[in-house]
Amino acid sequence: MKIYDISLPISPALPIWPGDSPLVLERVESMDDGAHVNVSRLSCSVHTGTHVDAPHHFLNDGRTVESLPLEALIGPAWVAALPPGADLVTASVLEAASIPGGTTRLLLKTRNSEIWRRGEMRFQEDFVAVSPDGAEWLVAHGIRLIGVDYLSVAPFQDSDPTHHILLKAGVIILEGVDLSAVEAGTYDLYCLPLKLAGSDGAPARAILVG
Repeated sequence: MKIYDISLPISPALPIWPGDSPLVLERVESMDDGAHVNVSRLSCSVHTGTHVDAPHHFLNDGRTVESLPLEALIGPAWVAALPPGADLVTASVLEAASIPGGTTRLLLKTRNSEIWRRGEMRFQEDFVAVSPDGAEWLVAHGIRLIGVDYLSVAPFQDSDPTHHILLKAGVIILEGVDLSAVEAGTYDLYCLPLKLAGSDGAPARAILVG
């Protein structure tokens, strides 16, 4: 058994979505300065780094992150390695990806994973994302959780259609996973977003075991 930590380290160096508040992680009490403990403060968007989108993020429907079913966030998952030349995850790309029948948790490894392997911390606008017809394919094939290896499941500056299709269908979206050290195949996924009451999303620690 091997454990793969597919979560991004949260630090001020982490790329953030353009327009989001800067991530702040600072020491507010320091033993080096004479305090009896070390205490830090974190300020960030709930869509920072490896995180989960709840339907309320795009649908304003009250289905917030603490209500997401844990059984969808934990269990067998398939990691699909898509061709490096795939710039958009369309229905035809997914159809050709040899995803096993019965898969309900799917993580997509694309050329985005090389961004994390290189340690690139500048936000990339040309990341690989899922097209609306790709989202329809996922819903039609019974996917309950879709994970992507950059900060959004949808293309930059065209976020609505893909998110709406998936979230209306109750598909959990896991964004910002690092699959650079993971090969295609079957794993057990453990993904636990913070239990933030009333939130449209939450940072998560996600691991694969296989």
